[in-house]
Amino acid sequence: MIRGRFFWIAFLGLAGVYLVGLFARLMENDSAQFAVMAMRMVQEQDFLNLWKGGEEYLDKPHLHYWLAALSYSLFGLHDWAYRIPALLATFLGAYSCYGLGSALYTRNTGRIAALIFMSAQTIVLSVIDVRTDAVLTGFAVFAIWQLYRYLKEGALTPLLLGAAGAGLAFSTKGQIALLVIGLPLLCQLIYSRSWHRLWSPKILLGLLTFALVISPVLYAYYHQFDLHPEKIIRGKNERSGVFFILWEQSFERLSGEGIGKNSSDYFFFFHTFLWVFLPWTLMGLWALWARFRGASKKDKSENGPVHGGTPTSRKGEILTTGGICSIFLIISFAQFKLPHYLNITIPLFAVLTASFLDGLYREEAFKKLRKAGAVQLGIYSLVCAAVLGIIFWVFPLGSLLGYILLIVGVVLGYFLFLKWGDPMVRLMGISLYGSVLLNLVLNGHFYPSLLEYQGGSAMAERIRAESLEPYTLYKLSDQHTWALDFYFGKPLEIVNITDLPQASQPLWLYTDDKELEKLRDAGVRWDTEYTVDQFRISRLQGRFLNPETRSEVLRKRYLVRIPGQKP
Repeated sequence: MIRGRFFWIAFLGLAGVYLVGLFARLMENDSAQFAVMAMRMVQEQDFLNLWKGGEEYLDKPHLHYWLAALSYSLFGLHDWAYRIPALLATFLGAYSCYGLGSALYTRNTGRIAALIFMSAQTIVLSVIDVRTDAVLTGFAVFAIWQLYRYLKEGALTPLLLGAAGAGLAFSTKGQIALLVIGLPLLCQLIYSRSWHRLWSPKILLGLLTFALVISPVLYAYYHQFDLHPEKIIRGKNERSGVFFILWEQSFERLSGEGIGKNSSDYFFFFHTFLWVFLPWTLMGLWALWARFRGASKKDKSENGPVHGGTPTSRKGEILTTGGICSIFLIISFAQFKLPHYLNITIPLFAVLTASFLDGLYREEAFKKLRKAGAVQLGIYSLVCAAVLGIIFWVFPLGSLLGYILLIVGVVLGYFLFLKWGDPMVRLMGISLYGSVLLNLVLNGHFYPSLLEYQGGSAMAERIRAESLEPYTLYKLSDQHTWALDFYFGKPLEIVNITDLPQASQPLWLYTDDKELEKLRDAGVRWDTEYTVDQFRISRLQGRFLNPETRSEVLRKRYLVRIPGQKP
């Protein structure tokens, strides 16, 4: 059993990992882009219109940006302030995993599910590389938990809470939220035959709550787009923002229309899952296989008592497996795919895996648990190899005390594994310890070192270090500069290269190699130049990770001062 003391030690360890990650620089593209979009809301006091650089933004709804803007208003324009809503939403997601696991199974399952959710690699990453998915996942699993309670109990309060959670999830990412909430519940509804819950007058109150929660987003879309049919958005005029978010959005993502296509690989999410659910990948696959195997052998005589002449329920649940499989099937056909699309399935996998492990413990299948613990020890060994590779090779730590502490930390994991006698504690303990160890190194050392090669944020740091005072920064094209925009404090303005020779006042220009060559060809001269390294850090590759070949893939970014014409 996962008792209180073990749970809270593990929870605090994972919370510490998240807190360490709060203070890393923002990553390009999406994380820094969304942070700048929210920053503009605060600076311009315009909370209805969404802008992506110089273009009006018709893609994701407003709630993520509103929450970030609220955090900025409370704490200031800091990268850690941008991450606070995602952190709080992740804690809500963990609590909801506990609630859903407890409602479907036992409190022990709930505790295990919460810890699995918080330690899954993609969930940890989502609070440092913050997009919309951390907030979406937190609200969505909260809605699933509360609406399942309604299906089970028929009470009004969980229905209203679930409807509000669904509305907040929709206001974060649109129709996909309703899909990932509705599919698991629909599977459970079909299986349990609780159809009478849908015909209750209480449903009308739930729909009204949902409509009220999403109304601010609908109004914002109406204000920005429906009132201005003359606007050209992605090559089309007469775009209705309300119609887009209620109908068109998900179809555009499935087809790739408007946002483009990046993958037609129908197995993309299957091999992506291998890393996003670490260190629980093998346990999750085992749990899913066991559920399918058990379902094929299940006795069909498990119908519950009759209510009004129809079966009211069956024992067990299909919410997790049905939700996982249906969501996987649908998103696999999308023409635009990214790994974090799987984040919404992690709560379902966490509950499924927790119920499976807790079931083995209750059945006293200790031999299986010990074998599973040995597997997790093997994963921990791989984690240790990755940690040592990072601190000794990829980005050397450079501190004797740091090396000693990490080596002691690695050895301590093996010692604790041998010390823990209970097979469940051993399995859970080594998995959670490995997640904490790995992500402390990633959040505290790897990402900060990696972000030194992100040109925009590195140049902003250079500006501060040199005590420069460029009141306005310019760039030559609409090439995105999100990190520099954020850390400079406002988006860079675009200047035409033909206007530079006639500039009457000195100005600062942020460029790359090609643009610098264009300046030379145009006869533009500068009297000061600063240079930083640039690498697309969201697309890591072996040549970059290898210190001996890293310079081969690095590019440069420049900040030059053009003196201007003397009067």
